[in-house]
Amino acid sequence: MFKKKIKTKEVENMVFKFYNWTLYTRDIQLKGGRSITIYFFSTRVPKSGTPCDLPEGHTVGINKRTNLPYLRKR
Repeated sequence: MFKKKIKTKEVENMVFKFYNWTLYTRDIQLKGGRSITIYFFSTRVPKSGTPCDLPEGHTVGINKRTNLPYLRKR
């Protein structure tokens, strides 16, 4: 298995960009009443969610089959 170097770019206003993908965050309310924060990449501006910086302890991976970025813990 080989490791591929990934180019990442950070913008001054703490928005994480990966090629033309921007990282967004959104708070979700679960059925049990618990609230969680999800992170997702998008090339467009989503209906809900705010741009954010890369969370501490996470790296960006690329799905080999679809070539879509995702977050993973280190």
